[in-house]
Amino acid sequence: MKIAIDAMGGDHAPQSNVDGALAAAREWKDTEVILVGDQAKIDPLLKNRPSNLTVRHAGEVIEAEDEPVRAVRRKKDASMVVAGRMVREGEADAMISAGNTGALMTTGLLIVGRVGGIERPALAPMIPTLDGKGVLALDLGANMDAKPEHLAQYALMGSLYREKVHNIAKPRVGLLNVGTEPGKGNELTKHAFPLLEELPIHFVGNVEARDVMNGVCDVLVCDGFAGNILLKSIEGTAGALFSLLKEQFSQSLKTKLAAAMMMPQLRNLKSVMDYKEHGGAPLLGLSGLVVKGHGSSDGNAIKNAVRQARTATQNRLVQSISSEISRK
Repeated sequence: MKIAIDAMGGDHAPQSNVDGALAAAREWKDTEVILVGDQAKIDPLLKNRPSNLTVRHAGEVIEAEDEPVRAVRRKKDASMVVAGRMVREGEADAMISAGNTGALMTTGLLIVGRVGGIERPALAPMIPTLDGKGVLALDLGANMDAKPEHLAQYALMGSLYREKVHNIAKPRVGLLNVGTEPGKGNELTKHAFPLLEELPIHFVGNVEARDVMNGVCDVLVCDGFAGNILLKSIEGTAGALFSLLKEQFSQSLKTKLAAAMMMPQLRNLKSVMDYKEHGGAPLLGLSGLVVKGHGSSDGNAIKNAVRQARTATQNRLVQSISSEISRK
């Protein structure tokens, strides 16, 4: 198995990507990890390089401020584009990038290509839940607008992902809505509801945003506009909550002592809410496996993204999606 990592993508590149690649290569000897990027910048960071870690030189970088389509088309030697080409041509089984999200989506569409029958690939990150299991939500930003048929495809792909990657036998699939009754919502959700009922999935109906973190479903389906607002709202609330806790626990000696006593529980709470533990968000619906890491991913997040990609590849996720879509 070969997994390509865009070494130049992300806020802490290339250091975090190299750290994650080294950790992954040392843990999974059966996997060849390929760092794609500027070799002159990568090589000095590779200490005690294991034999299953290699470097593919790519001389250009897609920056955060680059316009995605123009950058992918013009920067043919960019690390992200080269990694995508490796997936398309079978030189790698999967690719991981923490770089420009729009450029990665464009790379997925223009370089890797879509699964036949999939109209729009979906970005599917994990949203943390109170039980620690998380919910796979899609689409959370790849497409701002969607048709009912797109939501049905998201539901099918999300269910297969949780089954193949997270080993959930009958993933519960919910439709994000403003109420739980079947007739609720806008035109999109009203028309999508019966389509999801007809799919070979465990559809549990409409789910309200306030219930998402209670673990009422394993897969949450929505359009990219509503989904991205949901994700950013959760991230913002979590960040504000931890800031408030820090402020309260710093007010006096008594609260500082209380904080010290509660530190293990607070760290555990933070880890439940930490995106780094989940690795990255797959772009489902492509003909090859592409995983989007958080822009501020550290080495641990990159390593977990490799674990995620390994599991998806071993369980033939892309092939399963293609097979199921072809039956529709």
